[in-house]
Amino acid sequence: MKRAVAKDIDEYIEGFPDDVQKILQKIRKTIRKAAPAAEEAISYAIPTFKLDGYLIYFAGFQRHVSVYPAPRGVKEFAADMERYQGGKGTVRFSLEEPVPYELITRIVKYRVGENVERASAAKSKSVKKSAKSKKSAKSRKRVAASKKR
Repeated sequence: MKRAVAKDIDEYIEGFPDDVQKILQKIRKTIRKAAPAAEEAISYAIPTFKLDGYLIYFAGFQRHVSVYPAPRGVKEFAADMERYQGGKGTVRFSLEEPVPYELITRIVKYRVGENVERASAAKSKSVKKSAKSKKSAKSRKRVAASKKR
């Protein structure tokens, strides 16, 4: 049977057994503490936090909890990522072992840095493009004015 999509993170977490709810709430608090300006949402039917774009997702399952995207392939996280299963952009934490909240904090802070940098680069590119457009408009006006003469 397919679960209905939760309207918010509270409703999502309520759909799990009490022991898993506690873990999911602690992951939520960990993310909130590491990125206090991030906004909560549900995306792809799972909890997410947004800050200059999608920041981090987390989800509960029968035997594990997951955090997405995981910084697999990032040197400073290599040893940590080796310890946990997951796909290319996912890290899975077994419910049979303590959840590494400190690692989640580090992942979130890393993602904040990525998102802020990406947003800053996009803004810078937008400003340059805008300035270039203004120059082009002035050039077109000059050409048009000279043709009228």
